[in-house]
Amino acid sequence: MATKARKKVTFTRWDAADHLKTEEAQAEYVRACLEEAPDDAALIADALGTVARARGMVKLSRETGLTRQALYKALSKEGNPSLDTVLKVIHALGFKFTLQPAA
Repeated sequence: MATKARKKVTFTRWDAADHLKTEEAQAEYVRACLEEAPDDAALIADALGTVARARGMVKLSRETGLTRQALYKALSKEGNPSLDTVLKVIHALGFKFTLQPAA
């Protein structure tokens, strides 16, 4: 009896940045992260990093004046970006930072 040759199955790491094609989808992603865990600074930094990767880190680096390496580090789950960095990234991504009273 002949045995069937097994096909090698490969997997790639899933990255939300690959699926955030529009500015609206990117804004909604960050908004959802803020709503899900408003006190989780690491999650918010990572969400901004995901959007930054979706848009292109080189372009963001030019627009913020920060190096790509600094952006990757700051906008990761392990990062702890300064408010200055966060504001530069939000502005460069074309988002507006607003506050409203908690309901």
